[in-house]
Order: sequence, then C-alpha cells, then structure tokens
Amino acid sequence: MSFEEVRFPTGIALGARGGPERRTEIVTLGSGREKRNARWAHARRKWDAGWGIKTVGALSEVVTFFEERRGRLNGFRWRDRLDHSSALPGAVVTPFDQTLGTGDGARTQFQLIKAYGTGDDPYLRPIVKPVAGTIRIAVDGAEIADGYAVDTATGAVTFAAPPEEGAQVTAGFQFDVPVRFDTDYLEVDLAAFEAGAIPSVPVIEVRL
Repeated sequence: MSFEEVRFPTGIALGARGGPERRTEIVTLGSGREKRNARWAHARRKWDAGWGIKTVGALSEVVTFFEERRGRLNGFRWRDRLDHSSALPGAVVTPFDQTLGTGDGARTQFQLIKAYGTGDDPYLRPIVKPVAGTIRIAVDGAEIADGYAVDTATGAVTFAAPPEEGAQVTAGFQFDVPVRFDTDYLEVDLAAFEAGAIPSVPVIEVRL
C-alpha cells in the first residue's frame, strides 16, 4: 500500500468519533472458566469522520481529499484528538516524556514509543508518524539539540554516535496515526445533510 505524508483536515478530524479496537479470542471451558488470547499485539484505531463535517464546505473538502487519495488506495495521516502527544493531556511536550531505551555503547537507532500504564506490564505503542518540529530528545537526563536525526515517516531516531552504556534515551513529541479510508464509496445526499443527517466517512488505522 502506498502512503502519502499528508494529514486529513484537522478541524474535521477533531470532531470525529472512534477509538482503539483490540481483538481478543475467548474460549469458555466446560468448567465455566475462560481462556483468553490476544490476537493482535497492538490495538487498531478507527473513526467515523462524518461526525466532524458541519458545513457544505467541509463536506466538499472531504470529498476532494477522498478523491485525491483514490478511496482506500492510499494511506494518510490522521490527528487523534484524544491521543496525539507523548505528554499527558493538556501538558507541554518535554524531552523526558517517554523512555525509548538504554544505551549500550553500540546501538545507534531507537524507535519512538509511547507507554500506556504505570504498572509492571505497560503497553508500549510504536509511534511511526511523529510530527516534524515537535520532537525533543534527551540522553542521560540532558536534552540534546543535535547529533541525531528523526525519520518522521517511520519514527526511527538515529544517533551519529551511540549513547554510552547505561545512558537512558528519552523523547517527547506529537504524532499522527497512519490510516486509510475504509470505503471506496462516499454516499453524499446534500438534501439529507442540510436536514441534519450525518454522512458516514469511515477511517481505519493501517500497519506500516
């Protein structure tokens, strides 16, 4: 699948409805007990962008964006209103928000990740679409301004020289979600829209 580094209209995305979905297989035994198995290592998010369309102009903007992406053919960036920052909601991004790993004196590449939960087994989500200009990196508790590069298409952080053994690598950033349209057909009834009907514009996260 091809992916285009362009973001769905943010103002419309912020009004969408949706969130993360997981796939869990549950088998009920004869005793009544259950065996549960996670089929997916990572949640897959999906939204209906139709809830964010409030004007005919916005509707036209979505149709144009849909046509340019050729329906389901090409992926694009999506701003999740609830979850698009390494920091807590409402907090400013800092270079100490998320721990990417610990240096060993040889490793030069670290993946941007976001941790969910504070217990012994937090969920670690790979971040593959960071937003350029928002990324801050620290090594061993001190922010650095150079000596590294961030690939905003993959979320990989590459250092010119490997962090020293035992040095903690942390980061702060904003990010988008890679998605595609989940339909090749947009049914637009302008009369119904003007009467208050919400068009369906399904969008679903993709794995890259």
